[in-house]
Amino acid sequence: MSHSAARADHRVLIIDDHVLFAESLELALSLEGYDARRLELPDEGGSMATVRSLALRANPRTVLLDLDLGRFGDGVNLIGPLAQAGANVVVLTASEDRGRWGGCMRLGARKVLPKSGALQQALATVRRLHQGLPVIKREELEELLDAWMQDRRTNDDLRRRLDLLTPRERQVLGALIEGRTVRAISEESVVSEATVRTQVKSILGKLEVSSQLAAVGMANQVGWKRGA
Repeated sequence: MSHSAARADHRVLIIDDHVLFAESLELALSLEGYDARRLELPDEGGSMATVRSLALRANPRTVLLDLDLGRFGDGVNLIGPLAQAGANVVVLTASEDRGRWGGCMRLGARKVLPKSGALQQALATVRRLHQGLPVIKREELEELLDAWMQDRRTNDDLRRRLDLLTPRERQVLGALIEGRTVRAISEESVVSEATVRTQVKSILGKLEVSSQLAAVGMANQVGWKRGA
């Protein structure tokens, strides 16, 4: 079998809701002889489960996966199922969060590439995967997994502080997250503004932050919900 014929047997699936970027990857890989195709995301309806089903049905050897899939959500949810199905998952992301990169590797991704300059790096990575060569150094993998562990420890600590809030304080924090003012919260709750300010002060104390903005940021960082 010739080299080009062997590449034609290597199906590369591109999952990215940025059509122009996905088409550029598809063209570049096709010119190199790979069986490259862009996953056609539904124009209307559909969910992450739909995308997962379509991707698995394509039976790819390698998947170039963007984490930001717009209305379909976080592409990180596709890494595990695709890796378990035997696909080489290469993540393309605009995120520079090394902890998030480490989380992708932990779920089974083979490599994470920054979206800037990703075209040439993606081509080089697919070539190495096709040849059965490693695509990440052990040191880099360990550094990414360490970053993920550090993020996890930090988030566990933030959740521990959020768990200290009383049911009423959770309601107040939920209202602050939704952008309501102290006055609006007091009117809705039929209590004085002074009472709400006391509750806010207690929230800041328990969360060990100095402003409402920081409290909201902390809750958002760990995906906290009022009823959680």
